[in-house]
Amino acid sequence: MTNARRHPRSTTADQLLTEVADAVRLQEGPPGVRSVLRALRRLAPASTKDLSRATGLPVPIVAALGNELRRRGLVTKERPSRLTEAGADLVAELGMDLTMDATCRTCDGRELVIPEVLDEAVRRLRALMESGPAADMAIDQSHCTAETKVRRVLALLTAGALPGGSLLLIGDDDLVSLAVAVVGDVLGGPIVERVTVVDISAEILDYIQKVAGGLGTRVETVQHDLRQPLPEQLHGRHDVAMTDPPYTPEGARLFLSRAVEGLRPGPAHSIFFSFGGKSPDEMLEVQREIMGLGLVTNGYIRNFNEYEGSGILGGVGFFQQLLTTTSTASRQGDYGGPLYTGDKRTRQREYECVACGHKVRVGPGARWAAVAALRAEGCPNCGKGPFRPGRLVSEAPPTEPTDTAGPANPLTPASPSAPAGTASAPAPVGTATPITPATPATPASPSSPITPSSPSTRTIGWHPPAPEDRAALQKRAYPYLTRQADERDLPAIGAFEAEIARVSFGEDAIDDPVRWAARLGKAMEKSKEGMIVAGRPGEDPVGWCWVSINQNAMTGDRYANFRSLAVSPVDNRSDVAELLLTAGLEFCLAGGITEVTGRVHVGNVPMRTVYRKFGFDPTSLSMKLFLPRGER
Repeated sequence: MTNARRHPRSTTADQLLTEVADAVRLQEGPPGVRSVLRALRRLAPASTKDLSRATGLPVPIVAALGNELRRRGLVTKERPSRLTEAGADLVAELGMDLTMDATCRTCDGRELVIPEVLDEAVRRLRALMESGPAADMAIDQSHCTAETKVRRVLALLTAGALPGGSLLLIGDDDLVSLAVAVVGDVLGGPIVERVTVVDISAEILDYIQKVAGGLGTRVETVQHDLRQPLPEQLHGRHDVAMTDPPYTPEGARLFLSRAVEGLRPGPAHSIFFSFGGKSPDEMLEVQREIMGLGLVTNGYIRNFNEYEGSGILGGVGFFQQLLTTTSTASRQGDYGGPLYTGDKRTRQREYECVACGHKVRVGPGARWAAVAALRAEGCPNCGKGPFRPGRLVSEAPPTEPTDTAGPANPLTPASPSAPAGTASAPAPVGTATPITPATPATPASPSSPITPSSPSTRTIGWHPPAPEDRAALQKRAYPYLTRQADERDLPAIGAFEAEIARVSFGEDAIDDPVRWAARLGKAMEKSKEGMIVAGRPGEDPVGWCWVSINQNAMTGDRYANFRSLAVSPVDNRSDVAELLLTAGLEFCLAGGITEVTGRVHVGNVPMRTVYRKFGFDPTSLSMKLFLPRGER
């Protein structure tokens, strides 16, 4: 332990913590700032995601704290972050310069270790995930890793819930039912008498049935909207339940209520509950929901669950074992209120320009729907920034007409309310289709699989350009040419995806280009097809397009999904975008694809214009209705 050093500022250390917490409106207050400083001291150099996992604070909050600490000279500008000399002085003055980590090095604090005999199960589950249904970001999904699936099965075995008995899964986009079946197959026989999966998605249920049929475990699937009580035939039939609900108090109550309905009556039946860390006040709401159901906590493991692509909570969530008591009862009838994260983002937030102090509102109905759009345009008073988040506005004013003066930048995509029944995790940072500069294009929803039009009624909206038209396009896009992306392009691609995340998710964005480059690098290892860049020969790309080929599990038809389209602000930006989009569509034709999907927010007029120019027709519409509070 080093000797404490005085902080050079005249402000006391405790006052400084309070100032930082107040600057970012941190609900956890000074203790939250201390936890980040402590983690930086122990983990440096540390990424925002590493700090989020260590502290349990959401990534956007950690990022905001990091920026404030950086502004005060306490954290280095270089990333991953370290404490500066002034930061080290502050940590010493606070008495936190003792570095000691008692976390188990074997299990990394998860309390369970996957034995070598189940390494095969992990490999098989990874393969099943690659060919399984995609996550639906509109309903807060991201899939837990193959290792997490196996750890969940081990948790059931460790708790004595398995082997034997019956398991009820309330939502199963994480394919835990298949994990139970695969582990049983690897070990030489079923480890459960019966697994029942209740989910809204026909695509997920069909995939589970298709795979489970050859694994020797009895798996029953029931398609059901969990906004309604469980079907009568499922009541009181199961020994143990598991759920990974939407990460809202309402989602926790609803999914846990349905788990209670399906369990046998009496105390000491287990519900294994996965959830993401929230602020103390939000977690209090969740705990009240648990107690209101007459459930009691029997075990809790932080960072037990790891999710692929889930950025807001650092890609992790906790795992909790709940037990029924003699007071346990559902008391939950039909539910029609907000459920998913997107359902609840209905309020504006006030942002203050650090340069001039001018305050503006960001959110639904405001000129800027996302703080990234405000950053891109600059302060309307002084043209500068950055912007410090402030209070939430109690009521959002009516939305201005779309033809009023406002930024050409796209808005954050709507998150429509969806039927409940597919378990979820924090919403992952998505891909997008930006032109000025980005708007997310999410995969087709598992609950609404794409159904191609019949050939007799299908309208062909695009044909490859004639030679003279292609020559004209290439001339307009000169000096930029398209080619297949490769590993040397990953830094530039990572920057594109980081900007897409900033524009799409604002303050919630995971905007570390290095992380995005690593993620896209893994995707490249599987296949570079459909990954296209535009640029000068031998130079970094100025544009990026990614098209993936998918298969509808219901019909077997193949279709293409535009996952990303982004172009730097070069002079002929729209022409480069058209060149990339043309290359992407020609890739689809070469692969025998006749249907292409792309999602765009209603406010992204430039991208809508490009889509319309290329013959895309709108085939679905997400709509929202806000009702007054407190009226029955």
